[in-house]
Amino acid sequence: MVYDIAELRIKINNKFPYTDKFCKNYLSSDQESPVDLEIEVSNEEFLEEKEKSSTFSDGYVENLCIYRKMCEQMPKWDRFLMHTAVLECEGECYAFLGKSGTGKSTHTGLWLKNLPTAKILNGDKPILRYKDGEFTVYGTPWMGKERLGYNGKGKLRALCFLEQAKVNEITLLPVEKVAERLFIQLLMPKKFDMVARTLEIADTLIKIVPSYLMKCDISYEAFKTSFDCLTGDKND
Repeated sequence: MVYDIAELRIKINNKFPYTDKFCKNYLSSDQESPVDLEIEVSNEEFLEEKEKSSTFSDGYVENLCIYRKMCEQMPKWDRFLMHTAVLECEGECYAFLGKSGTGKSTHTGLWLKNLPTAKILNGDKPILRYKDGEFTVYGTPWMGKERLGYNGKGKLRALCFLEQAKVNEITLLPVEKVAERLFIQLLMPKKFDMVARTLEIADTLIKIVPSYLMKCDISYEAFKTSFDCLTGDKND
């Protein structure tokens, strides 16, 4: 079947029905036109992943292989996948990043609770695209354990790295401090040319999209602090 993901036409030749259901919201209405990318998991690739993920169903394992093979090719089209929770508000996106347990779900939950127009575009694995001097974030079928997200897109306005703290404060990160935090959140391809292109796009991201460090608790004040800072220049 052909799917529209991150404005690319991707044909997935899956053997197990798991992926049909998993990606159903991205199914293309045009199944006949040429595709940008075709993905099929080999028996060797499947068995290698199955050995590492023996407790999961065959469909899940195949789907995991599909996801990785897709991400390997994204730099060809100036795209890459980043581990982050992305909130979309009126067409503009804010990416919240951090190590597991730093409170991404909790903090984005505060935005959802206090801002009726906010939605989670993708809770874990969105795709970013660089074009014409700006970055666009796309939802993908791969959304994390909580399955929060939808098939949409928006302009990326800011990156916000989260850390737990008793006092709420947010500061702008200098470019040289962003790289060490950002690169561990990227899914790196295996091929050298794709790695090089990913790093090139990520370097551009760091330079043109502001990045902040948010130290926060789980209060309304935490939401207000990040919201005011991240959206504060919209009317400048």
